[in-house]
Amino acid sequence: MVSTSAGNDPWLRGTSSERQASSLPAMSTAVFLHAHPDDEAITTGGTMALLASQGHRVVLVTATRGELGEVPDGFLAANETLTERREHELTVACQALGVARREFLGYRDSGMKGEPTNDNPECFWQANVTEAAERLAVLLRAERADILTAYDERGVYGHPDHVQVHRVGLLAAELAGTPRVFMATVNRDHLRGLTEAAEELELPELDERREEIDTLGVEAERITTAIDVSAHLDSKRRAMAAHASQISETSFFLALPPDMFAAVWGTEWYIRLGAQAQNALETSLVG
Repeated sequence: MVSTSAGNDPWLRGTSSERQASSLPAMSTAVFLHAHPDDEAITTGGTMALLASQGHRVVLVTATRGELGEVPDGFLAANETLTERREHELTVACQALGVARREFLGYRDSGMKGEPTNDNPECFWQANVTEAAERLAVLLRAERADILTAYDERGVYGHPDHVQVHRVGLLAAELAGTPRVFMATVNRDHLRGLTEAAEELELPELDERREEIDTLGVEAERITTAIDVSAHLDSKRRAMAAHASQISETSFFLALPPDMFAAVWGTEWYIRLGAQAQNALETSLVG
């Protein structure tokens, strides 16, 4: 369960308006809610690194410890559990991304859609949404969070824990009064454009994922916010590589050459609650 103690953290002293009126710069606190270790690096890692580089406080909350992730035979050390490995990998990834605080929401991994593990009463998919949202709201209040990111209503690709992140995150923001709420997603049209040019771009891996891409994220017309994270792709790549139990060096995620890696991962996409999609997209999570 998340910690509720503010401790001696100077960022938690005084209201947001008091911080802005002081000699400190007007910085924001952004809380990123994710389902499993590695999701933060793939979906929002560049945004997290960008905000941290600008002096904003970046907080990561992970709903589960990814206990049911797939791992190659012989990958884990003797007597090492996957949970232990994934927690360590997340620690390394957070260092790469400049995360100031990392917490777990306290639920078990639900496994892929349709698996019997979805019925485990301790898994995130089975969690009472209101109870889980209040757990997160405690942290949002303690941090006086200005920003929360969750996922779109399909959880980007339909995983039960990702869908639950959407439900829990949006309710938690409402309970805590968090002013700026974003749904992290994928620009399906952008990826479709890359698949159409896959042969020219020498991206056979992307061409092979055409059918999968058709079910990812949302159409471009729904997106309100596009974050250029190209200046922080090294941090994003290092964070992704830190999750070696889930993302191998030969995987599609990491095997791309630098220019192609930038084409696929150089922009991170969001839908801001209450905002209307426009031709001129927002370029920052910070208001």
